[in-house]
Amino acid sequence: MAPRISEMMTDRLVTVGPDDPVTAAAAAMREHDIGDVLVTEDRVVRGVITDRDVAVRVVASGLDPASTAVRDIASGQVVSVRPDEPVASAVKKMREHAVRRLPVVDDDGRAVGVITIGDLASYDDPDSALSDVSTATPNE
Repeated sequence: MAPRISEMMTDRLVTVGPDDPVTAAAAAMREHDIGDVLVTEDRVVRGVITDRDVAVRVVASGLDPASTAVRDIASGQVVSVRPDEPVASAVKKMREHAVRRLPVVDDDGRAVGVITIGDLASYDDPDSALSDVSTATPNE
């Protein structure tokens, strides 16, 4: 049987609300050593905000991250997967939409995890360079 997303997803969720300031999202990324957080309302995924979104859409645009709401810069077109889908489905969606991470949601659209390109690399080939980079301690 083909491996399922639930077998390799991360179930540790880091989220912010759409009305939270961008500084809250950036602080959560720093605290958890990750490059993205989910934007949720009652655990329903409304968007994703990445470190690149903060750099390009806020800092480079001259916006104030303390007064800019997450909803104003988060990616709203969320591509997601379900935990019972085969891993191949996540790979296909990442390729089609040129994304490196996907929220994993239940039937009601509530976040239950995240799967990243690093998770897939580690599962497929634990000795690959991408797996090594994905599991390495982040630079300070």
